[in-house]
Amino acid sequence: MSLVHVEKENQIAVVTLNNPEKFNILSRDMLDTLENVFEELRDDSEVRVVILTGSGKAFAAGADIKLMSGLDALEAWRWAQRGQEVFKLIEESPKPVIAAVNGYALGGGMEMAMACDLRIAADTAIFGQPEVQLGLIPGFAGTQRLQRLVGHGWAMRLILTGERIDAQKAYEIGLVEEVVEKDRLLDRAKELAKEILKGGPQALAVAKEVIHRGREMNFDSACAYEAQAFGLLFATGEPQEGLKAFLEKRKPAWFPEE
Repeated sequence: MSLVHVEKENQIAVVTLNNPEKFNILSRDMLDTLENVFEELRDDSEVRVVILTGSGKAFAAGADIKLMSGLDALEAWRWAQRGQEVFKLIEESPKPVIAAVNGYALGGGMEMAMACDLRIAADTAIFGQPEVQLGLIPGFAGTQRLQRLVGHGWAMRLILTGERIDAQKAYEIGLVEEVVEKDRLLDRAKELAKEILKGGPQALAVAKEVIHRGREMNFDSACAYEAQAFGLLFATGEPQEGLKAFLEKRKPAWFPEE
């Protein structure tokens, strides 16, 4: 049985963590498999949007506790780096990645969701960073992504208390962008993916990069970077096609088939 199942249809890839008996824990094998999947999808010209979800009751219920219990300090450092590497690959994918959070997203699972571009949660989903209750801290970039998503105060509260929150609270604080009934989760994620597909492939990739890099710059530098990226897009020919299609009242060449 593969730890990760991939289904492709109409330029959308649905990536499902497939170890429900163990709540899709982020083991070494799971991280290795996710890395391979996202590297393949990055280079797959037939896929333009990715949906990441879980099977069973969990999106991912955290990193492998049994594995971590046997680590020394150097091994723990490398383990954290490994998780960060894989999640950075997800974050830096040139193709938009939607997290469809179907259930428990705890510890590393919540960190994985935060590495995605957009997050839709089932109304039954549960989020939390319980690491301090195990004498740990989030190690897969959770301390950094969480405060960028929800602000300093809520990041402090969730990390220092290990509190679990439901999908509605996650929506209220800005951790997820939408909450839907569980049986509508994948359908809604696919609807959103189809909206994204209306955009030019190069424009989507560049927009992601400018947003990610720009948030680490001061405002003037970020605006300069945006203007440069705006101009360089014209070297791809994609803006010319999009603008011409608009003036001719037709769909641009990249628009998905109905």
